[in-house]
Amino acid sequence: MPAAARVAFFGTPEFALPTLAALLESGRPPALVVTRPARPAGRGRQMQEPPVARWARRHGLPVAQPRRVGDPEFIAALRDLAPEVAVVVAFGQLFPRSLLAAPRLGCVNLHGSLLPRWRGAGPVAAAIAAGDPVTGVTTMLMEEALDSGPILLQEEAPIGERETAAELGARLAALGGPLVVRTLEALEGGAIAPRPQDESQASYAPRLQRADARADWAAPAAALDRRLRAQTPWPGLESILRGAPVKLLRARPAPAPADGAPGEILGLDGSGIRVACGDRSVLLVEELQRPGRRALAGADFWNGERLAPGERLG
Repeated sequence: MPAAARVAFFGTPEFALPTLAALLESGRPPALVVTRPARPAGRGRQMQEPPVARWARRHGLPVAQPRRVGDPEFIAALRDLAPEVAVVVAFGQLFPRSLLAAPRLGCVNLHGSLLPRWRGAGPVAAAIAAGDPVTGVTTMLMEEALDSGPILLQEEAPIGERETAAELGARLAALGGPLVVRTLEALEGGAIAPRPQDESQASYAPRLQRADARADWAAPAAALDRRLRAQTPWPGLESILRGAPVKLLRARPAPAPADGAPGEILGLDGSGIRVACGDRSVLLVEELQRPGRRALAGADFWNGERLAPGERLG
């Protein structure tokens, strides 16, 4: 059996943690864990380390946090470390050619989609929002262009009917760790043939922005439902009611169509507030939240705000 390759690991969010754990369990503790610097977060804007940095330090792994991985000083230090392969999971920076060429076996990226579908920073959300029935994880050899390198291994995963991005992302992360280990085993033994991506099938999933939270009530209810699940936990889906923002936390398409202007509140049923959407469809909003207040079930929100049919969201 070939010896395990010396690994440098690059990653930042919680999505990367199952792969780090799988590397340790497989006897491949990274010689270096590279992650982003601490950043201010939360209402108090306190400096907060990324999840990968906290996890690596708890497990006694060396950590580097360069501002940019393209800096010549960092690349020189990495070459001195002499990793045979780099494993990259949601790191958040493009690698220059000099860094891609540093490990003998290359840089292996774990991506949260079945490439070439949904290249980019938001593949999990994009798959849910598009109504894809299936997604998965891909390992690939990195190159300078975004998520375009040759594919090594893939594993499919069905998307649940009511699954959110947080739930699907956790499942894909759990699938990704073992897939990365299998990929490294194949690379170490020379038992894998990278295959080029089909550029004609490529699609792109940009990073979500705060502006994506605005609900478009002219869209069909099914599309709004998918967007809400795709954008949970962030940036969510929100609208304006009586001149103030309100966040939609849970919703689903109602079975029966109804006439009404997009965003018109049609009434209350047993589980939520009925809101008119495009194509005569109806979204049943089951949980809402005003900024700075606790989340309320649809009926409680209706009663607390003293809503009436005919009022408008939007």
